[in-house]
Amino acid sequence: MSDDGWEVALPPFNAEGTLQTLKRFIRDLGALTERSEGWTLRGSVVLKLAVDGASIRAHLARRPASTPEWDVFTLKSAPDARKLQDEIRRRLVRWKDDV
Repeated sequence: MSDDGWEVALPPFNAEGTLQTLKRFIRDLGALTERSEGWTLRGSVVLKLAVDGASIRAHLARRPASTPEWDVFTLKSAPDARKLQDEIRRRLVRWKDDV
């Protein structure tokens, strides 16, 4: 039996569509508030999202602060976006426990 012909190309990454999906996900969490500079938690900016060409750059704070330390994520595929969603959930749980 021949194995040729089974390679399927992945669909191209849609950065704009994924950005909208991420924003909907964050709104559904209900913990963060969208502001012009990004997403805030109790008045501190903790998340920034921006389309950067064919990818999305996300800056996620290590902890809420007036001048936070940022972890930078570059999303180039749907699995990258899911990993970011999981990380946002984990950090929100940790931040709620810190209060």
